[in-house]
Amino acid sequence: MDNNNLAFTPALELAQLIRLRELSPLDLVEIYLERIQRLNPQLGSYFTVTADLAVADAKIKTELLTTISELPPFFGVPISIKDLNAVADVTLTYGNSALLNNIPNYDDGVVTKIKQAGFIILGKTATSELGSYPYSEPAGFPPARNPWNLEYTPGGSSGGAAASVAAGLCAIAQGSDGGGSIRGPAACCGVVGIKPAKGRVTKAPVGENLAGLAVDGPIARTVADAAAMLDVISGYVPGDPYWLPDPQPSFLDATKVKLDSLKIAFSTSIIPFGEADPNCKQGVLTTINLLAQLGHKITEKCPDFSSLIEPFKSVWQSGIAAAGIPSAALQPLNRWLLGKNGSLVEYLQALKQMQMVSRQIVAFFDSVDILVLPVYLHSPIRIGEWADLTVEETFAKIAHWVAPCPVANATGLPAIALPVGFDTNGLPISVQLIGKPAAESTLISLAAQLETANPWIQHRPAL
Repeated sequence: MDNNNLAFTPALELAQLIRLRELSPLDLVEIYLERIQRLNPQLGSYFTVTADLAVADAKIKTELLTTISELPPFFGVPISIKDLNAVADVTLTYGNSALLNNIPNYDDGVVTKIKQAGFIILGKTATSELGSYPYSEPAGFPPARNPWNLEYTPGGSSGGAAASVAAGLCAIAQGSDGGGSIRGPAACCGVVGIKPAKGRVTKAPVGENLAGLAVDGPIARTVADAAAMLDVISGYVPGDPYWLPDPQPSFLDATKVKLDSLKIAFSTSIIPFGEADPNCKQGVLTTINLLAQLGHKITEKCPDFSSLIEPFKSVWQSGIAAAGIPSAALQPLNRWLLGKNGSLVEYLQALKQMQMVSRQIVAFFDSVDILVLPVYLHSPIRIGEWADLTVEETFAKIAHWVAPCPVANATGLPAIALPVGFDTNGLPISVQLIGKPAAESTLISLAAQLETANPWIQHRPAL
């Protein structure tokens, strides 16, 4: 297999080639580092490339291949880490150029689990400042670009993560999602993104400050890769304030489960934001037609998310204040959001209201197994498309675009973004599947069924 095909080979297959000693970790790391050196200047997928650390780790792992018989599941497979997460001795900017000298001395819990699984870290991927924007163009950094069309955004805030997977600059990526930040970029870039259920993935060692809205998850080329990575990063770490038991069977095993007929609801509009654009609407309808052919029971209905909007915004924007970055060092939109934070009493009232509305929405799933929605309400925007708008206008545009996503964060429900086709600009179209509480396994089984019926792995951007 040539280097170009290896770069786009699913992570599980790469792990198997290494396990069979047909490929070394060092060979694989060098393939990806060469692609990063050649393509990242135009893509802006990585803020920081840890080439020396990756090569050193790869050399050690290549030597260990001669002495170790039992290998961890992703031994020697290259991965990227989003630059909202701490990796010991590697710059952590949070998408703010004032933090270029911020170097943590610890790993986030999800990074610890990634290292224990045998992954080799290639670097830190581009994000919007503090993860606040659904596009990845923070001041002081080159904008992250969509590998399918460089004039367009790869989404945000895990834009660099999704672009790096889509462009063959890593085998798989870690992202995080506090309002669509895994699902949106996965949709923009035509890859698979899982937003796990609340409590599935630890926020150790420092905890989290968004009442469980934000979760870490995988971005991958295949459902099986994403499921296997979710197995790796899931699980309780002592001191976690809430957690879910490990799935039985594993998430990877769920990709092989033969499903009975499911009750599937869908909608192409979000109240009060309205209908998805023709591209995103067609993605949902095409998927629903396929699900009906596969024997699932389909009904057109969706909860009303209207009462969730204001309390969610209040809780979500509190993360700007919790970051502790001075107002003067923030981009205009984040500075504006920081100024809109209310009192502690107002925050607690918003949190209570969000939880009450979330209970009503979760009750919708008493009679439904899966809800199919667009990921975003319209196709990706161009780089800098909203740069000349006021902060108020920008925020209104953002709220409309990402409207189908925050419900899964507010309720803690699991969700997955899955590519299904291309729009009129040659950009990927995806759909979002939202599942019952803690029911990632059912989501993964259904996504694997859809992937088999409508394969995607053969599509690559023409870089």
